[in-house]
Amino acid sequence: MKKVLVTGGTGMIGRYLVPKLLSRNYEVFIASLDGEELCPKGANFRKLDLRNFDNCLSVCREMDEVYHLAGVKGSPKMCREQPADFFVPTITFSLNMMEAARICGVDKYLYTSSVGVYHPADIFNEDDVWRTFPSENDKFAGWAKRMGELQVEAYLQQYKKGNYCIVRPGNVYGRFDNFDPDNAMVIPSLIARIYNGENPLKVWGNGKPIRDFIHADDVASAMIFVMDNNINIPVNVSSGNENTIKSIVEIISESFDHIDYEFTNEGPSGDNKRLMNVSRLKSYGWEPNVGIKDGIDDTVKWYIAEGHTGYQRYNAFKEKN
Repeated sequence: MKKVLVTGGTGMIGRYLVPKLLSRNYEVFIASLDGEELCPKGANFRKLDLRNFDNCLSVCREMDEVYHLAGVKGSPKMCREQPADFFVPTITFSLNMMEAARICGVDKYLYTSSVGVYHPADIFNEDDVWRTFPSENDKFAGWAKRMGELQVEAYLQQYKKGNYCIVRPGNVYGRFDNFDPDNAMVIPSLIARIYNGENPLKVWGNGKPIRDFIHADDVASAMIFVMDNNINIPVNVSSGNENTIKSIVEIISESFDHIDYEFTNEGPSGDNKRLMNVSRLKSYGWEPNVGIKDGIDDTVKWYIAEGHTGYQRYNAFKEKN
């Protein structure tokens, strides 16, 4: 039986990924600082702080594959006001886990990078990353993720063995997201604020910035696809479809049976256009399955039914730690 470790496995993407791995009859282990109650049935939970190298060594022993998802996620506002909270843990997790996996002889290792590694551009192409700097809007988180990618390159150059994969997810959304209205990304933040009774909904900016979004279930499927096919060059993981922020607000409004909203023309809105070129991954045969409207509808229904209680648990965890 193949032994597979998922760091951050109780996070949004991990909670889609772990059941897929379990369905393959893998022995799946989750390493996370919190969320044991969210561990899918059949998986083995290890409560560990991955900033401690010994913890990383202990959990990597006898593993065949490692999916490194652990990280810090937040809004442009949080990135600007709390950059160290992104920069330090992200780099520490990456350095420790990849080195521990190398020492322990893990066969395959997947590193989860980010759209934040890119310089502002209309289209993000994988090979353009090292020709530029990350956007000022993603400066600290972007450089932290780049360091993880550089670590992969260093290992391949020096040790010339091991299978390392790099995925760069775009704007990911879905069930189990961070729905803190003040520190979440655009889709979960808007959903939580509508649910909490904000009416009319006030949306930062003018609604014109263009993004592509990818459902977390599609990201999980792409990760497994990349590992199965031993794709050892960085790949973008997104839909590649253009959506204005206004169109996203309208879809969310419809999911709540229509609510009033207005744009404030103030506050952070990020870069004007950010689309990922996903032709590289598609050339291997992968395609996303979840459309934006279906994905948002599912996320809203889940949040109304039970997701809002997760936000309460999240606040309790922050206060405790």
